[in-house]
Amino acid sequence: MAENQDKKLIIDDDWKKEAQKEKEVLAEKEKTEDKEHVGRQGPLPEADFPTLVSMLATQAFFALGLLRLKGEPQTAPDLEAAKYNIDVLAMLEQKTKGNLQPEETKLLEDTLHNLRMAFVQLSKK
Repeated sequence: MAENQDKKLIIDDDWKKEAQKEKEVLAEKEKTEDKEHVGRQGPLPEADFPTLVSMLATQAFFALGLLRLKGEPQTAPDLEAAKYNIDVLAMLEQKTKGNLQPEETKLLEDTLHNLRMAFVQLSKK
């Protein structure tokens, strides 16, 4: 009977070693997947006009120093970069005039207005 118990212990140890090995492999696989998806929080948004306006506006707000990444220090506004993004949005407004849905036109107008007001305020400082 003592022999059977010893064998059972050996089997249990082998099982534990195998389970630990699988756990390590899975942990390594998760690390690799995490590195591949750094910065992604989910699926990318649909490619549409509001998303384009939002991307350009976000870049302008970052350049103005009104947005920053969590934990990042406050930086001086980059007015040249902000102006460039505002100008791109203005060009987009001009080139798409008459071809947008009313809500898209309003989004673009409101976004440009807010960015221009922020730009003027910050450039006075």
